[in-house]
Amino acid sequence: MVREGSEAHGPDEDTPDGRRRARKRTDEFVPERFERTDNRNPKGSGRPEKLRPPAHRPVQAPVELSPDIANELASAAGPDWNHLRERMTERMAAGIGAYERERYRDASRILKTVVDAVPTAPSARELLGLSQYHQSYWKAALPNLEAFAALTGSVDQHPVRMDCHRALGRPKRVEALFDELRKGSPDPEVLCEGRLVLAGTRADGGDLTGAVALLVEAGAGRLVRNPAERHLRQWYVLGDLEERSGDLAKARELFLRIQAADPEAYDVKERLESLGPPTRARRTPNRSRNAR
Repeated sequence: MVREGSEAHGPDEDTPDGRRRARKRTDEFVPERFERTDNRNPKGSGRPEKLRPPAHRPVQAPVELSPDIANELASAAGPDWNHLRERMTERMAAGIGAYERERYRDASRILKTVVDAVPTAPSARELLGLSQYHQSYWKAALPNLEAFAALTGSVDQHPVRMDCHRALGRPKRVEALFDELRKGSPDPEVLCEGRLVLAGTRADGGDLTGAVALLVEAGAGRLVRNPAERHLRQWYVLGDLEERSGDLAKARELFLRIQAADPEAYDVKERLESLGPPTRARRTPNRSRNAR
């Protein structure tokens, strides 16, 4: 996916390792998008510095909580819902509002009160885990995302769990979770995200050949007439791996595809400039013509 922002970078910078390279964590809250795409300014925010909301600004809760979420909370709370209803409805709505405005610190604080009161509410667990993930709190995010998966049977957040384990240096857990994800018949976008995390994990361990093979065998390098965002993302990651592997011609071809589909995507312009012009094959003289 293509992130909107002031400057463009490659998708891999929205992995845990990429975020650590892009910025140092400070006490100041810096919002990040969850789309796992990159187009941010050098300090790590997808918006200009002056537009960053101050961390102390009060969160305005939506007027109503959606019926589905309200019913989920009521079911999870059971008999306690009668005395929890008013506060938990307000807290959940405020937490969702904070998350949607990318105020992940506020969302974490608010949603934790919901999880503490109703620990088996899947949506509260999911959003708390994602809010912690966006703040690079990998260890804190994992139990909540695991609880979400256990409560729902969903594999939708497996790529995020994989990313957390990748950041914590647990490649075997990344591999195991991808196997679960693949068997869970997920949405193509979710499977694509998981595959990219797995490829990045293998590359982290020095297995560039295995990382490239994983994507190529899945058709990540296939030419598509009308590419979707996931195709651009796969081309970029594969192009980056090909460049690191030394196949500059293949990397250039993939970056050119992205540029043709979306000239503003990621940092393809800079990547192509760094690769330089294609090397022209040296022409062999026609000896018979020269002999005449």
